[in-house]
Amino acid sequence: MSLKVSILTEIPEELHASLRSYLESHPNWDQDRVFAAALSLFLLQNQPNKPIEASPNYRACARVYLESLFQRPA
Repeated sequence: MSLKVSILTEIPEELHASLRSYLESHPNWDQDRVFAAALSLFLLQNQPNKPIEASPNYRACARVYLESLFQRPA
């Protein structure tokens, strides 16, 4: 079981419109799932140290990313 942390943030209106449009056309996704996938992918792509595959943070981000992508609808 993983703990969840709530984040309150402001995003540009254009990005919000794109997100809303995406969610309307992909009913299996929700805002939390999109943010988890996007943030974990960003962190995976921007790890400062190489080789990153051995890092516990890399593995945790990779797990969250893959779980977000392949999550089955409830």
